[in-house]
Amino acid sequence: MNLKFRIINNIFKQGFQGMWRNRGMGVASVTSISAVLMILGIILIMILSINNFVADTTTKFDEITVFLEDDIDDGTMTKIEDKIKGNEGIVSIIFESKDQALDKFKQDWGDEAYLLDGLERNNPLPNSYVVKVEEIVYAENLVSSLTGLDGVEKVKYDKDVIDKLMLVADYIRVGGIIVIAILVFVSIFLISNTIKLTVTSRRREINIMKYVGATNNYIRGPFVMEGILFGLLGAIVSIVIVYYGYEYFFDVVNERLYSLFSVFLLAPTMIFTDIVIIFSAIGIGIGALGSIVSMKRFLNV
Repeated sequence: MNLKFRIINNIFKQGFQGMWRNRGMGVASVTSISAVLMILGIILIMILSINNFVADTTTKFDEITVFLEDDIDDGTMTKIEDKIKGNEGIVSIIFESKDQALDKFKQDWGDEAYLLDGLERNNPLPNSYVVKVEEIVYAENLVSSLTGLDGVEKVKYDKDVIDKLMLVADYIRVGGIIVIAILVFVSIFLISNTIKLTVTSRRREINIMKYVGATNNYIRGPFVMEGILFGLLGAIVSIVIVYYGYEYFFDVVNERLYSLFSVFLLAPTMIFTDIVIIFSAIGIGIGALGSIVSMKRFLNV
């Protein structure tokens, strides 16, 4: 137990010493990892924001309008209303008469509403039911059950908009994952080259250790620790830059974005924990893997 503790303590000690001794090359590794993680952070924030935008938008498309034919009788209207109520996930059904639809139309036109004067005598707008569903997944069945029904002129549901939004979100998610995978590979390559330079300069020392019977794990340990420390430093630098950079962007853009598109960005505090966990894991993983890859050739000698 005591021997294991001394070995672990030695690995940490040599790792820190190696990191300090190679601080010049370490700066290059930390900079590379930070740059990669910053790009990854931008992609990650884009993916999270788009997911939030899609989720927010779909909640706004939970309303279906069922337009009725002009010559519909009361019995048919009752059947249609009963048909709607028979569907799952119905939150509310509001009947909107032709006159109410015209009043609403005038309100939407504001100062130009005088252009609609005279339509009261021959109102072209149909009677309708405005139906709200609990979740968007219930909408498609409802639309299918009402389309083509006697007395129903048209069912308005912006499914195409939602489908396109989800398709765009899927493309961005897949594209983001591919870019992240490429960046991680580049980071491993960069840090393995940095560690490789360190290993090359200490090749004689490594060979002596092998001759006196040191195990590969014992020799590899300090270099892996060195890579982990470089990766962790790169992660910390990128976390600070990405978080405060996004916080500034959020303060500048969020209100304007809402006034134009009625969409909020994710608050920086909501993504802070995710960024810390993901960046730390990737930074440490890149550092450790880069070191292991760079050591492989020397330990096989």
